[in-house]
Amino acid sequence: MARGLKKGMTNNPNGRPKGIPNKVTSDLRKAIADLLDGNWPRVQDDLDALDPKDRLAFIEKLLSYSLPKLTSTTLDAKVETQNRLGQLSDTQLNILIDQIIEQNEGTEGNG
Repeated sequence: MARGLKKGMTNNPNGRPKGIPNKVTSDLRKAIADLLDGNWPRVQDDLDALDPKDRLAFIEKLLSYSLPKLTSTTLDAKVETQNRLGQLSDTQLNILIDQIIEQNEGTEGNG
């Protein structure tokens, strides 16, 4: 890393956007896909010869090259709801409570 730059900083502020794979990664994924496509009958024969446990492990490894990795996202709805409710007046809270009670009473006979 160049001197004077903080972590995550580069000399190219217009570099590759976050979330876009680099060219090497894209090229590697394409090469693997082409290799599998060109050799699929042989791959299928080898796959069929494996024990079920090994077959699943092989498929799992292949999927990591063909499917994008999922990133976990956190939605903290509870905190957001608490913050929003905390901004309401007692009158507004009572109206919401009454509406919830009415909705529950209206759906009890439909279940």
